[in-house]
Amino acid sequence: MPTALITGITGQDGSYLTEQLLDRGYTVHGLVRRTSNTVRTRLDPLFHNKGVYNKSLFLHYADLDDATTIRRVLVKTQPDELYHLAGQSHVGASFDIPESTCQFTAMGTLKLLEILRDLEKQPRFLHISSSEIFGRPDEFPQHEHTPMRPVTPYGVAKTFATQMVQLYRESFGLFACNAICYNHESPRRGESFVTRKITKAAAEISLGLNDEIVLGSLDGRRDWGSAPEYTTAMHLMLQQDAPDDYVLATGKTHSVEEFLDAAFRSVGLKYKNHLKQNPKYMRPAEVTRLVGDPTHAKQRLEWTPTTTALELAKQMTAADVESLK
Repeated sequence: MPTALITGITGQDGSYLTEQLLDRGYTVHGLVRRTSNTVRTRLDPLFHNKGVYNKSLFLHYADLDDATTIRRVLVKTQPDELYHLAGQSHVGASFDIPESTCQFTAMGTLKLLEILRDLEKQPRFLHISSSEIFGRPDEFPQHEHTPMRPVTPYGVAKTFATQMVQLYRESFGLFACNAICYNHESPRRGESFVTRKITKAAAEISLGLNDEIVLGSLDGRRDWGSAPEYTTAMHLMLQQDAPDDYVLATGKTHSVEEFLDAAFRSVGLKYKNHLKQNPKYMRPAEVTRLVGDPTHAKQRLEWTPTTTALELAKQMTAADVESLK
């Protein structure tokens, strides 16, 4: 029975990946930050399943900057695979907290790589990178060899981490991969992200619980895919004969306005009747035309994304309606 360790296990991707690995017969260990709040909504069904929790799923307390504890957990659990999903993942927030974004997203990854370098049993390692490493690219769509030109603190931190993974793979022989993920959504997306903000507002307005949604620019275009489909690809990366980097994307973009329109239409509303725009939600530096080329993943992993952004908008709105009811 293979064993996996997941950092960021309580997040959107971590919860889906955990379910998928458990279904495949894995023993799963997860690193969680110690806080006064023990409610972990995305993992609650597994957490309260006595046949799973402390049987095939185990949680360990550790922060990303606590190298000693992480080393101890790795030595104790001896994982075959390590999925590094943790880090400050909100692009907009990275302008407000650039130091902590770099501390956890950039240096947290380097500390993990240093620990793995010294381990007697080195697990296969996956780092979740981001399309934000490309920033304002000169080529469309972007692929694994597109030059990195980040324009946000988050993008800069992810670029550092991505290049460190490549360096440790080439210099120290680690089985280390980068999953260069474009935006991927689900009903488990955090409420601070624009997609979830939109679908939650559509659900609330449709139920008479709210009357408006406040957003910044509607012009930004994103390559949006489905989170469970992307975590499936993450697992496939560590099953290959050799480590490599892979762009995970749909190859198609939609504007925030299109996503907004699809979400509100799915509950019989017109977004223009409820929208207010606020300049404070505009980013200081906005990326342009980030759209990924998933050809490498399709060919090597035999992976193809199937859920469109507009389908995601409907799915997420329906889930929010159900939750609010």
